[in-house]
Amino acid sequence: MAIQTEDQAINSVLENIGTMVASEGGSLELLELDESSMKVRYIAGTNEECPECVPMTDAVFQFMKVALEVHAPRITNLEIVD
Repeated sequence: MAIQTEDQAINSVLENIGTMVASEGGSLELLELDESSMKVRYIAGTNEECPECVPMTDAVFQFMKVALEVHAPRITNLEIVD
């Protein structure tokens, strides 16, 4: 079940990466958040005309990790689940 946060930095990261994955029909859900950890569900989209355009879980992890390092450096443990 997705949770909400009032942390604007976390919301910004989720919104920006979420917009990227949504362009290919995907979505992100924040599942858990504490002082240094974050767990997110990534539901990959589909694009029959360009299957390689759909970001793989590893790519989404890397995008989020870099964004968190810049905008929310307190998050040092990121987990992405399908």
